[in-house]
Amino acid sequence: MSDPASAQPDTRPYSPGLEGVIAGETSLSFIDGERGRLLYRGYPIGELVRNGSYAAVAELLWTGDWNPGAKLPCEPASPGVLSALRALPRTARPMDALRTAVAVWGAEHDPAWPATPEQARSLTASSPSALAAFARIRGGLQPISPDPDLDLAPGYLYQLTGKAPAEEAARALDAYFVVGAEHGFNASTFTCRVITSTRADIASAVGGAIGAMKGPLHGGAPSEVVEQIHEVGSPERAEAWVRDAIDKKVRLMGFGHRVYRSYDPRAAALREVAESMTHKPEWLALAIAVEDVALRVLAEKYPDRPLMTNVEYYAAPVLMGVGLTPDLFPATFALARHAGWTAHAIEQGAANRLIRPDVRYIGAGERHLAEA
Repeated sequence: MSDPASAQPDTRPYSPGLEGVIAGETSLSFIDGERGRLLYRGYPIGELVRNGSYAAVAELLWTGDWNPGAKLPCEPASPGVLSALRALPRTARPMDALRTAVAVWGAEHDPAWPATPEQARSLTASSPSALAAFARIRGGLQPISPDPDLDLAPGYLYQLTGKAPAEEAARALDAYFVVGAEHGFNASTFTCRVITSTRADIASAVGGAIGAMKGPLHGGAPSEVVEQIHEVGSPERAEAWVRDAIDKKVRLMGFGHRVYRSYDPRAAALREVAESMTHKPEWLALAIAVEDVALRVLAEKYPDRPLMTNVEYYAAPVLMGVGLTPDLFPATFALARHAGWTAHAIEQGAANRLIRPDVRYIGAGERHLAEA
């Protein structure tokens, strides 16, 4: 072995966190952070929310075809999945339950590599039933079988509550699922592609993606938005609260983004849906009022540093407004992202190369143990 200390220094470029590194190619989505654009296979996210549905968007990602009449009802959770969920400790979190359900689904279906749209449809349609079942089991209630006449988002709400959701609530949650479906090579999607590149099956890839999303730097922000909006309490207190928070260097959750330097187009799409609701839940009305104040004060305080609304800001009041508890927010985000994860698994498998980057060694030079 050559001594690293005496070898030529490794001068290849290194980017912490792989920021700015081109790690692959995709035809699924395009993100323009400077101008605040997000396209799924060329279609702007706002148009997809206004004129489409999660079922249609999922099919677009899986197949490349736009079918506005596409349907994607929930599939029942299998007896094996329900048994595994009941066996979880009471301390298990919803993301733990969802990851477990995906693992059991994979063991039962034994999906072949490479991933297919058929596999993607089945896994995406079964996961909401599993998560809803877990939510009911931990509350001492029996799971509810899905209604085949309901599409995926309202079907998920129905299995949580046992009641068909109001049309506006179903529309709001479907819009959230659309904006959450896909977003380039984020941490969980990259994890999914790395696992897929080893020729592991789609359940392994999605299970790994769920593990990545469980981290608070990726999937946990919406619940923190709820806490801050709750602290504000009313539109009349918004300006004083925002100014006080900024003066105390408290981070305003839901503002600023690693990619977007202008208004997050996903947040714009969700706000449009929220503003169109005839009967806005209190959380949505308050969020709209607080956002207007926060953007004005942030622009005043940081004129050279764009801090605009990101998707987590409107995800929180939408999810709260349709009746979800904050601890379900990350796992519900994961349900929405199933379409994108599985589409990336399909795309990776279609032109596969094992993802195996190099690493720069910075440890000790060669050394030896003392003779006994």
